[in-house]
Amino acid sequence: MQILGAWRLTARVFFPFAAGYYLSYLFRTINALIAGRLSSDTGLGTADLGLLTSVYFLVLAAVQIPVGILLDRFGPRRVQSALLVLAAVGAGLFAVSTGFLSFLIARAMIGLGVAAALTAGLKSIVLWFPRERSALLNGYMVMLGSLGAVTATAPAEHLLTWMGWRQLFEILAAATAATAMLIYVVVPERAIVPSTPSMSANLSAVFGDKRFWRIAPLSASCVGSAWSLQGLWASPWLMDVEGLDRAGLVGQLFMMSIILSGGAWLFGTIVHYIKRRSLAAETILAMVAILFITAELALILRVPLPSILPWSVVAIVGTATVVSFAVIADYYPPELAGRANGALNVLHFVWAFLAQYATGLVLEQWSMNDGHRSVQAYQVAFGLNVALQIATLVWFAVPWRRSIASWMSSILVFKQADVTYAVGSVGLYEDSVILMPADDDAEW
Repeated sequence: MQILGAWRLTARVFFPFAAGYYLSYLFRTINALIAGRLSSDTGLGTADLGLLTSVYFLVLAAVQIPVGILLDRFGPRRVQSALLVLAAVGAGLFAVSTGFLSFLIARAMIGLGVAAALTAGLKSIVLWFPRERSALLNGYMVMLGSLGAVTATAPAEHLLTWMGWRQLFEILAAATAATAMLIYVVVPERAIVPSTPSMSANLSAVFGDKRFWRIAPLSASCVGSAWSLQGLWASPWLMDVEGLDRAGLVGQLFMMSIILSGGAWLFGTIVHYIKRRSLAAETILAMVAILFITAELALILRVPLPSILPWSVVAIVGTATVVSFAVIADYYPPELAGRANGALNVLHFVWAFLAQYATGLVLEQWSMNDGHRSVQAYQVAFGLNVALQIATLVWFAVPWRRSIASWMSSILVFKQADVTYAVGSVGLYEDSVILMPADDDAEW
C-alpha cells in the first residue's frame, strides 16, 4: 500500500510538474535549431538573434523573486498552471509574429510563462516528498525536463521537414495550454504553513547569508554559460568552426541533449549518495566548475579532440543546478525553499542573458566570410566568459585557502612553542584555535 501510495503521489504531483519543466527546456533551446530559418525568414542579424533568444533569460531573472514569493504564498499548483497559460499565449504570438518587436514581446511572454517551471517543481518536492530524497528527485526532475532539449533537436528537425517553424510553435502553444490544465486539475492542493516571526520568509535571510554569496557566483557563471552555449551559440560554432553541415549539426545537438538528460540523473544520484554520508555538495560544484572551464579552454585553444567531448561537458554542466539546489536545500528551511531557489535562479538567468547577448555583440565585431565567422571571433567571445568563470572559482576557493592557511599557521606556532617552552605551547595553541575563522568557514 505504501508503494502504491508513493506511485500515486508521483503520478499526481511529480510528473505534471516535470511536464511543465520539459516545455520550459524545449522553449529555451529551440532557437538553436531554428536560428538559421528564423534569420533568413525575418532578416534578423547576429546581435538581434542573440537579444531575441536571451530576453527569455532576462525575464526569467526579473521575476524569479516574485515567483518564489508567490510559490511560498499560494503553492506551486496555482502559480504554475496560471503562468503556463501565459506561456501558451506567448508561443501563439511568436508563431504569427513578423517584426522584431513582436518576436521580442512573444519571447518575453514565453519566458515569463515558464518562470516557475523549475522552482515550482522543486517546491512541490519539498512539500510532498521526504527531505532525504529531495536531491534524488531534483535530479529526476531536471532529467525529465531536459528531455525538452532532446526534443528540440532531431525530433523537432523531423517535424520541420514537413511543417514550418510557425506551425511548430502553434503545436507548442497547444501543448503548453494542455499542461497548464493538467497541473490545475490533477495536482492536489497542499496547505502552506505560514512563516513564523522567528523564521520570517524575507529575502534578507537569503541574500544576507555569506554561504549564499560564496556558491552563487560560481554556480551562476557555470550554469548560465552552459545554458547560453547550448541554447544558441553551440549551433553557429559547430557550423562556422567545426564545418558541420545541417545533418551533422542536428546529430551533434541531439547527442548533447541526450548527455544533458543523463547528466541530470548522474548529478542527482551523486548528490543523494554523498549527502547520505554527510559529505559536502560544495565539493561536487567545484569539481564541475573545473571540468567546465577545462572543456571550454579545449574548445577555445582548438585542442585536437572530437568536438563532441568538450561540448558534452558543456551540456552536462547545464544540469548542475541539481548540485546547487541541493546545497541551498541544506542552508534554508522548507518555508524559504521557494525564495532561496528563486534567488539563486535569478543569478543563473542573469548570467545566461548577459553571456548570450554579449557573445552576439562580440561576434558582430567580425565580418562574415562566405557566410561564416572566423575562429578568432568565437575564441574572443568564449574566452571573455571563461575568464569570469575562473574569477568566480577563485572567489569560491578563498575560504578553503584561508582555512588551510590558518590550520597550517596553528601547527607551525604550536611546534615552534613546543621546541622552546612546553608550558607556553598550550597557550599558543589555544590562541591559534581561537583565531581560526570557524564561523566564516564552517562548511569547510
